[in-house]
Amino acid sequence: MVKNRRVPAVKDIISTDGAPRAIGPYSQAVRTGDLVFASGQIPIDPLTGEFVSGGIAEQTAQVLGNLTAVFEAAGVTMKQVVKTTVFLLDMDDFAAMNEVYGRFFDGEPPARATVQAARLPRDARVEIEAIASMGAEPRGKSRE
Repeated sequence: MVKNRRVPAVKDIISTDGAPRAIGPYSQAVRTGDLVFASGQIPIDPLTGEFVSGGIAEQTAQVLGNLTAVFEAAGVTMKQVVKTTVFLLDMDDFAAMNEVYGRFFDGEPPARATVQAARLPRDARVEIEAIASMGAEPRGKSRE
């Protein structure tokens, strides 16, 4: 007879002043095992608490800068990000977002989904969430 045993979930809460504080009952990121799950970031400047000025390119750069700070606090880099989800207010912003995104993920970009959302927190034009692996070090091209 096999008995089921419960193993308590272990998680570390990640927090940094280098990114905006959570605006609700959630964490900036959570580390469990070798994975770091970063909550969606919106284009808030952590120094002012306000949105950055400009359009989708500037907002995307701020969002990815916020994610960079969260991951640095967790002990990982953007090179270790394995999956992102991008939420856009308007899919017509995709090309401009994608150009900035590519600067943060050159070489070996993570898997990604991009969706248009009806509305984002604080009426942002872009929000990005991401997952990083503490064991994910770039190893070159995959073999086919």
